[in-house]
Amino acid sequence: MGRSVIKGVAIVMMLFVPLTGCASISDNPKTAIGGLGGAATGGLIAAAAGGGGAGIAAGVIGGALLGGLIGNMLDQRDKEMQAKAASQALESAPAGKSVPWKNPDSGHAGTVTPTRTYQTAQGTYCREYQQTVTIDGKQENSYGTACRQPDGSWKIVN
Repeated sequence: MGRSVIKGVAIVMMLFVPLTGCASISDNPKTAIGGLGGAATGGLIAAAAGGGGAGIAAGVIGGALLGGLIGNMLDQRDKEMQAKAASQALESAPAGKSVPWKNPDSGHAGTVTPTRTYQTAQGTYCREYQQTVTIDGKQENSYGTACRQPDGSWKIVN
């Protein structure tokens, strides 16, 4: 493992620990849940891209930081609007067609864009999607997969 990779992971860890502090889910659930989701997404993206151990670790850490920040910054109304856009996008938007949302009170906005639809070997329909969130003029992107449940709802699987 190269020195620059080790140095990069060390710098990210030095930033990660002070920013997360000792918060638990009960202290600040938005940050904790966002951080956990971001960590999972970052690790999965790094692994899918063929990253080695250091790359995956950096993806997990970077995703946790980004997810925690976004989770902390979005209020309940933002989350409701995002969830409605996600439901609409997954249910009826064609691949490549973005469904936007914007909260006029907070100024936060985003899009949910299905990118691929497929059926698993078990017959379950799934959709890959890209999501953007804009907070204070800064846009962040995330990616995931949701699958239709037997009751007709969509469940994020990664």
